[in-house]
Amino acid sequence: MQTTILPPPDAKVIGRRNAIVRDLEKLLGAGRVIADEDGRRAFETDGLTAYRCMPLAVVLPRTTDEVSRTLKYAHDNAIKVVPRGAGTSLCGGALPAEDAIVVGVSRMNRILEVDTENRFVRVETGITNLGISAAVQPHGFFYAPDPSSQLACTLAGNIAMNSGGAHCLKYGVTTNNVLGLKMVLVDGRVVDIGGSYLDTSGYDLLGLIIGSEGQFGIVTEATVRILRSAEAARPMLLGFESSEIAGRCVSAIIASGIIPVAIEFMDKPAIHVCEAFAKAGYPLDVEAMLIIEVEGSEDEISTLLARIVELAKPFKPKAMRVSASAEESAAIWRGRKSAFGALGRISDYYCMDGTIPLGRLPEVLVRISEICSGYGLKVANIFHAGDGNLHPLILYEANDPDQVHKAEAAGAEVLKLCVEVGGCLTGEHGVGVEKRDLMTSQFTPGELALQMRIKTVFDPQWLLNPHKVFPLENRDIQSMAWEH
Repeated sequence: MQTTILPPPDAKVIGRRNAIVRDLEKLLGAGRVIADEDGRRAFETDGLTAYRCMPLAVVLPRTTDEVSRTLKYAHDNAIKVVPRGAGTSLCGGALPAEDAIVVGVSRMNRILEVDTENRFVRVETGITNLGISAAVQPHGFFYAPDPSSQLACTLAGNIAMNSGGAHCLKYGVTTNNVLGLKMVLVDGRVVDIGGSYLDTSGYDLLGLIIGSEGQFGIVTEATVRILRSAEAARPMLLGFESSEIAGRCVSAIIASGIIPVAIEFMDKPAIHVCEAFAKAGYPLDVEAMLIIEVEGSEDEISTLLARIVELAKPFKPKAMRVSASAEESAAIWRGRKSAFGALGRISDYYCMDGTIPLGRLPEVLVRISEICSGYGLKVANIFHAGDGNLHPLILYEANDPDQVHKAEAAGAEVLKLCVEVGGCLTGEHGVGVEKRDLMTSQFTPGELALQMRIKTVFDPQWLLNPHKVFPLENRDIQSMAWEH
């Protein structure tokens, strides 16, 4: 996280604000453009609330055609555009600029087609993540990716950041569950990529676009894979004497060949806060806890849980409990899903997002604690342990500039640690502004230049989601990117 975010706004563009707003209102009609200060202020930040910036204007289209007209106008007039879903990004991915238009797709939230025979749904991308599963649940299906913010976050943001969730261990992240996209390019052209079938010919453009953080275009529709709901599912809780031991248990379960639906990790600070909030029956006398869920028939569930119990015994768990009812299962997951909000009730926190090889999990947990202690800060660990996607929450006082600086510095060390042990800077939150100046820790100048060249193919003027992902000050990289 950097304290210097955006360059000064272009005074010429700011001075043209009224003319730009009039043009947009004429182009799109009444009710599509927000220009007043109070209205724009609602869009000045996203989930990374440490940074705020008022946009030039906000456009809330209802159709792909309106998105197309907006982007063509912006392109023809060299106006920057920041795409936005629900604004739940934790890396500043939807942070606006004063000389940029925010284009939000939240009003584009219709279910366009449900095909249970071929197991897909076609939707507008302003629909919430949970809204997709709600639409197909009566048919016995669900949409697998389930980020903790799934009640609020939109599919548009999930596609931009390649979001995951607790169940990604078995079912994969967004890129594994999207079959096709309709995307508006920066000049207003509309393209269809993929379709309602499993594989397409030619280059894997879906893989390139999903996770591109809104820098290639604005995705307005998506065809997503839906799965038949399991016969049953059941979580269990395992409590351990230390985070390191819990990490070793995770590695043992995965190494055995068992793939649970989810393996979630909480350390002691997180356990106590979440239990106070959700009353889920979490063990309070342990230093770390795992939530492990399996699914299938009742016989299959019983067999898998019995095997997990045997695998856990050498690590001497202090607590072991299998959910006995649907209500108990719901409470266990309610505690996990509300963890970030529950912690926010007691402290400001900086939520990290790095990924590591599972075999390094015990070592990394110890080093994260040492890093934060070195800055005099506490840390609560909540993350998707099964796939190594870490979410350490560094606790600090937001009104204390010194603690803010220490939290940022500690966070940078944690992310560099993830790269050092063979992982990467982000698992599902994206790069945005938060990690852009750490990109040189993971990628060489040549690798970054190649990525920037790809960005330039889609967006030659760099108008889409500017000042994100790539380091701003590395002139050598920028020169390499523009050589060709």
